[in-house]
Amino acid sequence: MTGRGDLTDGEWKRLEPLLPVSNRRCGRWRDHRQVINGGLHRVRTGVQWRDLPERFGPWKTVHKRHLQWSADGTWERLLQQVQAVADAKSTIDWAISVDSTVMRAHQHAAGARTAPPPASSKGAAVAEHQIDPAWTGLAGHLAEVGAAGEALGRSRGGFTTKVHLSADGRCRPLSLLITPGQRADCTQFEPVMDKIRVHRIGTGRPRTRPDSVSADKAYSNRRTRAYLRKRGIRHVTPEKADQAANRVKLGSRGGRPPGFDKERYKKRNVVERAINKLKGFRAVATRYDKRGHVFLGTVTFAAVIIWLRS
Repeated sequence: MTGRGDLTDGEWKRLEPLLPVSNRRCGRWRDHRQVINGGLHRVRTGVQWRDLPERFGPWKTVHKRHLQWSADGTWERLLQQVQAVADAKSTIDWAISVDSTVMRAHQHAAGARTAPPPASSKGAAVAEHQIDPAWTGLAGHLAEVGAAGEALGRSRGGFTTKVHLSADGRCRPLSLLITPGQRADCTQFEPVMDKIRVHRIGTGRPRTRPDSVSADKAYSNRRTRAYLRKRGIRHVTPEKADQAANRVKLGSRGGRPPGFDKERYKKRNVVERAINKLKGFRAVATRYDKRGHVFLGTVTFAAVIIWLRS
């Protein structure tokens, strides 16, 4: 029986061929659909793992599966594979936008141990602190997250985490990363762009370069424009008032004003709408996960569902 919010038969048909078929430690997995629906229920509602309805099976199974797939990069690979299928059908709009959003962290997200003890040899699941070093994408990102204390930033309102993302013209996340809440947007522009990697089905290199990029004034600086110019990517970013004043003050030495297409900039709202879709998942809008890589897995899981339902 399919419950409210569960994967439909059509969505499951698209996702099933992309899932791993075996577990390195204990052979075949428990029913993927039941476990994924349990994880989806938790991500969608924000309910505690222990309070998952019994129809999803043992809550520990669902919880540990999510921890393992967050740690070994399975959620990231599923997102890339779903994107690859969409690219093969030419349904990706490569006029992308970049932005970030702050997620309030629940008090239960604080207090993660800075030096986790060695993993127990018992059990088939990977614990939260066990990371597969072979997955270099997560390893590189965790170096950034670990240095900032599991991507938790302090503010007057408490702990916050910032999600930086790019979205295609159909309001679907292309790349994701997390930082502490106080991290400036412009410092993460290049890492977000570098994470765009849509694989080809069959032969061919992954596509990493969009047709154009739109961003708000937070990304208005020479380094960002030089980065996009070097890669041959058209961009629309409004110039800050102080930058324009300084350019005028320098006269001919200030250079020409950057080009700005008002009509194309109006389409920047697609990334705002992608953020709204992500925040429709309560476990994304409020961070409950202690570990940074587990929360990134939660956000990526939500992104996979958005692609399946787009």
